[in-house]
Amino acid sequence: MKDAQCNVFVGSVGAFQVLEEQVVAIIGPQSSGIAHMIAEIANGLQVPQVSYAATDPTLSALQFPFFVRTTQSDSYQMTAMADLIGFYGWKEIIAIYVDDDSGRNGVAALDDQLEKQMAKIYKLRLSINFDDTEIMDLLKQSKLLGPRVYVVHLNPDPRLRFFSVAQKLQMMNDNYVWLATDWLSTTIDSFSQINQTSLSALQGVVGLRQHIPESSKKKAFLSRWRVTQEKGSASSEMNSYGLQAYDTVWTVAYAIDRFIDEFKNITFSSNDKLNDMKTSDLQLGKLKIFSNGSSLLNKILQMNFTGLSGHIQFNEDRNIESGGYDVINIAHMSINIVGYWSNISGFSILPPDTRQGKQTNYSRVDQKLQKITWPGGKTERPRGWVIADNERPLVIGVPYRASFVDFVTEVNKSHKIEGYCIDVFLEARKLVPYDVPYRFEPFGDGRFNPNYNELTQMVAEDVFDAAVGDIAIVTNRTKIVDFSQPYAATGLVIVAPVRNSKSSAWVFLKPFTVEMWCVTAASFVMIAVVIWILEHRVNDEFRGPPRRQIVTMFMFSFSTLFKTNQETTVSPLGRMVMVVWLFILMVISASYTASLTSILTVQQLSSPITGIDSLIASNWPIGYQSGTFSYDYLTESLYIPPSRLVPLRTPEEYEKALRLGPNNGGVAAIVDELPYVEVFLTNQSDFGIIGQPFTKAGWGFAFRRESPLAVDMSTAILKLSETGELQRIHKRWFCKKGCAGDKRRNSEPNQLHLISFWGLYLLCGVITSLALLLFLLRVVRQFVRYKRRQMQVASPSVISSATHCSQVIFHFFDFIDEKEEAIKKMFTPCENPTSQMSLGRS
Repeated sequence: MKDAQCNVFVGSVGAFQVLEEQVVAIIGPQSSGIAHMIAEIANGLQVPQVSYAATDPTLSALQFPFFVRTTQSDSYQMTAMADLIGFYGWKEIIAIYVDDDSGRNGVAALDDQLEKQMAKIYKLRLSINFDDTEIMDLLKQSKLLGPRVYVVHLNPDPRLRFFSVAQKLQMMNDNYVWLATDWLSTTIDSFSQINQTSLSALQGVVGLRQHIPESSKKKAFLSRWRVTQEKGSASSEMNSYGLQAYDTVWTVAYAIDRFIDEFKNITFSSNDKLNDMKTSDLQLGKLKIFSNGSSLLNKILQMNFTGLSGHIQFNEDRNIESGGYDVINIAHMSINIVGYWSNISGFSILPPDTRQGKQTNYSRVDQKLQKITWPGGKTERPRGWVIADNERPLVIGVPYRASFVDFVTEVNKSHKIEGYCIDVFLEARKLVPYDVPYRFEPFGDGRFNPNYNELTQMVAEDVFDAAVGDIAIVTNRTKIVDFSQPYAATGLVIVAPVRNSKSSAWVFLKPFTVEMWCVTAASFVMIAVVIWILEHRVNDEFRGPPRRQIVTMFMFSFSTLFKTNQETTVSPLGRMVMVVWLFILMVISASYTASLTSILTVQQLSSPITGIDSLIASNWPIGYQSGTFSYDYLTESLYIPPSRLVPLRTPEEYEKALRLGPNNGGVAAIVDELPYVEVFLTNQSDFGIIGQPFTKAGWGFAFRRESPLAVDMSTAILKLSETGELQRIHKRWFCKKGCAGDKRRNSEPNQLHLISFWGLYLLCGVITSLALLLFLLRVVRQFVRYKRRQMQVASPSVISSATHCSQVIFHFFDFIDEKEEAIKKMFTPCENPTSQMSLGRS
């Protein structure tokens, strides 16, 4: 028995001293670093080496064929740890390890497993002989990172210094998650009952422990171990590595026993290379090669029995077949098993099956663990990360714009950032379910608009934690950063000189002003009433029930517009009115058609540019806003020569370049994003958008790759959109004098006004009034004549003057309602007076 104190040099020298005695097998060591050195020696001398504690994954069977492990490789344990992280959905962790072979290679194995789950790992290392000061500095450094899920992979430490320091730094609260590999379970399983109070520093820690099934053999051994403790021969409790060490001794003993039974003797041979080495002090010649080393190794690998730690059988990697791991949770000064893990079934609240098999693709849905008490005493799953804290707020880059400053800019170098994009960010931040300390950092000098590609690149390079502003979501940027949900729709459009507003769904109303439409509609109604009055007594098509007469009256009037009226006028006065009315309709229709044609074509005729294709085909210069992605799109996607592109910075430069035109040092058109164009056109009536946006994009906030804040901000933006808050913010900034999309000119230049047709309407009104007056005079004359004749033939009666007046009016309307033919018969001399009187009353 030799204790090297985990010192590789001492362990190596001790190994040479032992091997000089011509041993046939080496049990140990515990240290992976010493195991690497001894494994090389064992290979040379062909001596089987069986370790119960060297867990370094790089101690592979191919490199070290005489190395056998009666414990599990850390690659197996790190698979369980990665599954635990994935079980709770954490995507970023911090791994703290001792910078030795076991620590480095164990965390490297964890990194490989997490990479399969698309999770990110930050690695922080401690020296082999670390102290409390080094731990404190390391933990303070870790606070600057976003993750709050820690995987601690150390060597057994009876004083639990690491978690004691973490407790002093107030890092054992509900903001943190502490996961430990089996070094922790090995340490606390070795505690005596008196030292159990040390568990107070481990409240909420979750760890892994090699699963040792319960058995009568194990109980009997632990009973004997307690007797040994009482005698003072042992000072600690038995942990899983101790049980595996016990089984390792028996494994080697059984193998040697079977080897002797078969080969009867043990032989060694000299190593010629060592004998040829002439050295003064080192007696390398004493080192002999174990002639039957391979045979003994095969006997060891063939072992198949049940020991204290479970079933002893080796797999093809010369590691023992493991029963999996216990998932332990330290809470309320006790160690609780909350579940089990195996590579066959994943996590379960039932112990793993003792039958071993090949790893299967188990379903995440079927996995289950009991409730865990996390640091701080809570049972809800911790979030596992923080975006920032007051000590290190998020550094958010914002464009320091020189133009279109309503979107985002710094106010007069006062370190105050404001704008539409900033208000959207602040409102969305209120809906994020945790605090996000931040600090805005202007990007740019304020004299020129900054380059947005450079801004997003600085986010990707961790110069900024995020970028907030009018940042277009385009392909090359999405490759290096994560964007939030778009909060504003945008796209590239063409701005060129125009003389009229673009057509709309109601363009057919534009040829006439409102007054013109009202007078025209009133004229139709007036003509309908007048023609009915003139034709009612002489035309059967204008007689009948009241409903039919009303329909006929208006259908006749409006059908004259399309010349589809089937009713014809009979009376001379009605025909005279219709002649004048049809003349007016002819003039108005021709004027309406000409005006509508002008409105629909004037915009295209004012500019030869009809869309992006005609713009590309021309050789005219094209303006674009400096700093935006317009330049890259025009040159790389549309292949427009850079020599045709003119950078413009401000709306004033836009207007000047468009007014100068392509032949006078200006541009034929400007290609820019829709929000900028809408702001530019708010105070412009001589320019307009040609065609539709020829790209579809949106503005979003840029974050580092896989930043959790990108997802939460996207959710917040969707909520702002659903509640209408996004629209209210837009109106607050850009609709102070009316929104650009809603602004309409009070009068279109091609509209027809009432003053242009007042002479026609006056002529129609005079002719109509004259015809109506003549009709009324004729009817009154007939009525007077009718009343005189009626009074001559009727018997006199005494009635009041009031009653007589009302009856006269009533009889007058009845008289008007009679057909003209019936009225004429009343005045025929051969008619019976009695008959005449009755007709007058009908």
